[in-house]
Amino acid sequence: MSGDIQVIDHIWNEHTSVVVAARDGILFIPYIGPSLCDEEEFEDFRIDAALLSRGIVGGGLDLEVTPAVLPLPSQGWTGTPGLEIMREGKLLPLDLRLKETSWEREIDETCCTLHDAAHNISVEVLLSLKESNVFTIDISVQNKSDSSIVINAAHINIPVGDQAVEVLTLGGRHAMEAVQQRTPWERARISIENRTGRTSHEQLGVVFTGTSGFSEQQGEVWGIHLAWSGNFRMMCDGVTETRKTVQLGELLQPNEVVLQSGETYVAPRAIISYSSNGLSACSQNFHEYIRSTQPYIQRPVILNTWEAVYFNHDLATLTSLATAAAEVGIERFVLDDGWFTGRRNDTAGLGDWDVDVSVWPDGLGPIISHVRSLEMDFGLWFEPEMVNPNSDLYRKNPEWALDGTLTHPILGRNQLVLDLSRSDVRDYLFQKIDALLSSYEIAYVKWDHNRPLIGGASHQQTMGFYALLDRLTAQHPNVQFESCASGGGRIDAGVAQRVNRFWASDSIDALDRLEIQKGLSTFMPMEMLGSHIGSPTCHTTGRKHALSFRATTALFGWLGVEWNLLTLSDKEKGGLRSAIEFYKSQRDFLHSAQFVRVDHPDSSIDIRGVYSGGQGLFAVTRLHSGPSNHSAPLRFPMFKDAGELFVHVVPLGTPRWALHRKLPQWISNQSEIMSGSMLANIGLPMPSLMPESSFLIQFDDVVH
Repeated sequence: MSGDIQVIDHIWNEHTSVVVAARDGILFIPYIGPSLCDEEEFEDFRIDAALLSRGIVGGGLDLEVTPAVLPLPSQGWTGTPGLEIMREGKLLPLDLRLKETSWEREIDETCCTLHDAAHNISVEVLLSLKESNVFTIDISVQNKSDSSIVINAAHINIPVGDQAVEVLTLGGRHAMEAVQQRTPWERARISIENRTGRTSHEQLGVVFTGTSGFSEQQGEVWGIHLAWSGNFRMMCDGVTETRKTVQLGELLQPNEVVLQSGETYVAPRAIISYSSNGLSACSQNFHEYIRSTQPYIQRPVILNTWEAVYFNHDLATLTSLATAAAEVGIERFVLDDGWFTGRRNDTAGLGDWDVDVSVWPDGLGPIISHVRSLEMDFGLWFEPEMVNPNSDLYRKNPEWALDGTLTHPILGRNQLVLDLSRSDVRDYLFQKIDALLSSYEIAYVKWDHNRPLIGGASHQQTMGFYALLDRLTAQHPNVQFESCASGGGRIDAGVAQRVNRFWASDSIDALDRLEIQKGLSTFMPMEMLGSHIGSPTCHTTGRKHALSFRATTALFGWLGVEWNLLTLSDKEKGGLRSAIEFYKSQRDFLHSAQFVRVDHPDSSIDIRGVYSGGQGLFAVTRLHSGPSNHSAPLRFPMFKDAGELFVHVVPLGTPRWALHRKLPQWISNQSEIMSGSMLANIGLPMPSLMPESSFLIQFDDVVH
């Protein structure tokens, strides 16, 4: 029979409580949810362990099974094991028990050591409630035996409330990433897996579970994310012991992680955000956590040359493009694919990271000097992890590529993946990139990854990528790095510790980008998402959109431009210049305030923006034609206690009002003073607006 439950710790802040407990030495977390007490009560507050025990029912085991942090079959868990280890080809019947516990009250952190005495394996579990109001779990597995072991799985098990009955996941495809999907969650297991070797377009490593119909401002929500850039598995289990848990960890292939005596495997961090006020508040916790891992940096407006010139590099053209960029207010000029040896199209050259003298006879010096003379800085595109079979590197070292020595290797975008588990490959890449960053005044690297891995090797490949990037950033601390993987194929909190920016998608279609950025903003701060104003006709979809819509959609991320500026009319130049000037005037606010997506009963209306106190800037978009002539008012609950506010429409281009005889009075008057309570409860009358168009509303505190 099992013993009594022991409460080990109550990790607390004013928003969230996490209860850590053990039964018979089995470590589990019975509660993550709203704070159980206030600050004055905390020191004397005690958790009643009797509330954590469900008793033992008939028809099953003669013990009460707990949803352990690392659940094991030997302890009665009939769901997926949290830890699977093999020795000499046999699966070990692990039985981890709590050995010791320590905690740091000052930083809301508890450390627990679990040990399997029969097999001499220890696991350190670090539980921490951050200032950003996210809860993190780190585990490390140490082999203390005399013989080697193979780790098949090390998955953390996280409880959520039994009232969580829906699961929201993010996924999609190349050029349409991070689309939200909701699934009912009752007595079922909902599993997502990634086997692409990078974070992937198809499934991002984050799930949100919540109460029925949870929305941006309503409902309880638990967000759970794995900080890892390789293969992973996440499973929402509503079956085992009729509890609701989310289990997540790296998805390991056979023999990917072998520990010799004394070695340790460090699992990717699990990051948990709880909100009792809907999805947006849950997202804000993630945003603040990831911001806390980032140094403060300037985020200059970027021109990326890809959709302007593609592979057609020519000094005269690019010099003119840089001049045009400076004229509209661009601050960083990024030379994309096509500058290195043999790279006239995507069939050759990857791996040969030397400037192509047939195109650049004097090197990159002339274009960089011109860019710098215009008071812009310079960035350069690389795809370090890849190699074309048609390259000098591959011809010399085919064994450096994964599957490179096969008779019929599978190509993707005419390329193979270099084996970054090899130190000689990492050394070669470091030397090539370091030489360019040391020789030229380069402020920024766009780091691309344009094909999935197949056939395993994800763990060592991801660790090799981290090691190479860490080495380069240590050598060049002032260079900013962007993570790009065919657009949004590698976006996660693991790589977010190492880069300053993500390329959200290869689609710059403003309508698609609203959906993509909506999904990514559920866990990633908007200022880290590269968001560009594209050309009037989108490269990937062929759709045409007004500049006002394209600019408004791009405004809330890290602004850039992907457009051949040599083709612009004077009117387009003026409009683009005005949009960039407005972005610069709001940049500090946009990148430090709270980002929020706002509920509206009309699914054709999208509202999102930033706010801090009585200040705010919001975009309102009509996605498609609605069923009625009028839509419900625009309510802003974040201003309910804000006092009186100036409210006005920002003229970022000309809003495309739909057919009307008279606009609402608050728009016609250009500026109104309104109370925050009225804005939260009555709201602004929604004007008639054309489909696929936006307008901006600015709020300013009257007192200031």
